Amino acid sequence: MSKDKFEFNGLATAIGSMPHINPQEACSLVLTHLPEIPAWPQLPRRTFVENMYFQFRPSFLPRLHEEADGTMYVDSDLSRDITRELSEDLEQLYQDDLKNDFGNYEIKEDRRAGFDVFLEYLQEKADHPMAVKGQVTGPISMGLKITDSNLRPVLYNDTVADALARHLKLMAAWQDKALSAVCPKTIISVDEPYLASMGSAFVSFPREQVVSLLEEVLEGISGLKAVHCCGNTDWSVLLQTSIDILSFDAYNYGETISYYPSEVKSFISRGGVIAWGIVPNDEQSLSRETGTSLLSRLDEMMELLAKKGIGYDILQSQCLITPSCGLEPLSPEVAEKALEMTAKVSAEFRKRHHGLN
Repeated sequence: MSKDKFEFNGLATAIGSMPHINPQEACSLVLTHLPEIPAWPQLPRRTFVENMYFQFRPSFLPRLHEEADGTMYVDSDLSRDITRELSEDLEQLYQDDLKNDFGNYEIKEDRRAGFDVFLEYLQEKADHPMAVKGQVTGPISMGLKITDSNLRPVLYNDTVADALARHLKLMAAWQDKALSAVCPKTIISVDEPYLASMGSAFVSFPREQVVSLLEEVLEGISGLKAVHCCGNTDWSVLLQTSIDILSFDAYNYGETISYYPSEVKSFISRGGVIAWGIVPNDEQSLSRETGTSLLSRLDEMMELLAKKGIGYDILQSQCLITPSCGLEPLSPEVAEKALEMTAKVSAEFRKRHHGLN
């Protein structure tokens, strides 16, 4: 557990993406509604290269194409060993990794408007938040997103998968350093939506390699380490890693975490925090919920774990409140409503269970 660990007691933060074009507007909303733990906004509608995959484009892959429809592919057949083909780029990557030299692994300027404005706003503030949150795309999701010339995900090439994890580790380290300059306490989330497909007929990948690749990226994070998955997955895999925070879609999959009571108990016992994504990120669900109804839903999820021997009090203290996933699918107006709802649920939770304002 990180030395920077502290009790969150139901404070609120966000996942990442926002639907806004204007970075100033997006950052202002995040800082207004989530002042204690704001998260810098990814703005894929502003430009397609600000989506979570293109922002963290691997630098060592030659002939990597990025399309506006979200497609990423390389003009190579990765069913063979391409170490020699990538030798120069891989050598540089491995040298940088060995030296922990992440200076050349920043998010490119044309892909980080939300990040830059977020830093500017925080630098202007007289007081800094309790913590600031960032995010990096995970190696499993990135490795499944990028395909080769035969539409085979690059994750299945061991050389590329290992290099991809090292690249993302250095990008996470660069981001962590930049955020810590405006706030001493940081949270970096490794976002892994594709883990929802792990173990299915579509994704066959050993859990040992999943853990190994995740740990490689987590190693680059000096602050609190988080993993976010917005679907159902085998939570025992993530809970056995070195993460400090498990972030998941509790609105749609809240009961699934109770299927792993021993792993959750071990995680909580070592100081682990659960980020409950209890606020839905779809307009229809959001329109029929209230702060009270979502708080009741959250209490029900926690009660499932409490019935399996995990202390209710510790669940209430070692928790965060978030939207279920990024808010980019919503309109700007509805996204603001989701942030307002997240803040409201957090405030009511903290008042009810901790007597805090």
